[in-house]
Amino acid sequence: MKSIETIATVTKDGKITAQLPLDIPEGEHQVVIVIDEKPLAEEVEKKEKRPPLNFPVHDYGLWPENISLRREDMYGDWGR
Repeated sequence: MKSIETIATVTKDGKITAQLPLDIPEGEHQVVIVIDEKPLAEEVEKKEKRPPLNFPVHDYGLWPENISLRREDMYGDWGR
């Protein structure tokens, strides 16, 4: 038994189309289908309605030319 998660398309006449991995041999297979009752299009619309994040911006000017952000330079002998 193999578990596969994929996106399927359901038509008005109740037919389903799904893309399976190529390692599934052709022929008839017994399958179990679990349907989320909300179509994906509704979830996409819900996500688009969220307002953009508003991050504060602080200007501290230019960094010094000789700044080093290496851990050894920032913490020195701390922790040794």
